[in-house]
Amino acid sequence: MKLLTILFVTFVLALAGTKIFQGDWNFLFSGNLGMAVFIIFTGFSHFKFQKGMAMMIPEFIPAKLFWVYFTGILEIAAGIGLMMPSIRELTAVLLIIFYVLVFIANINSSKKNINIFKADFTGPGMDYLYKERIPMQIILIAWTWYFGIYQN
Repeated sequence: MKLLTILFVTFVLALAGTKIFQGDWNFLFSGNLGMAVFIIFTGFSHFKFQKGMAMMIPEFIPAKLFWVYFTGILEIAAGIGLMMPSIRELTAVLLIIFYVLVFIANINSSKKNINIFKADFTGPGMDYLYKERIPMQIILIAWTWYFGIYQN
């Protein structure tokens, strides 16, 4: 849930900034900026913690490091896409699909007790999945739908 701090703090700061500098609360901009900063941050983490993230990928999928780097680039691109009104809705739809698909890696990671930061098997396990990851996935999907599709 620590990662959600990035989302919420960016949202609140952007909301305050739009009120101060534009004279009105811009929820659409602030919500998308919050998700953009969040997803770009997580995209860059694919390059810092690539070994641990590769361990999350199920065994039957080849070229694990390729997929770690590729999804990191996709996340960075999605963050940029959310800030572009002409492709925001498409980006949000694709990002929601991505969140659902990547959840498979999170289940795999939890079953194996993977610690992505240390690239070992000292992670929090299934407890993390139920208490943190599932609620976070729901928030991310709902946030992306609300600001990227519904409010767009």
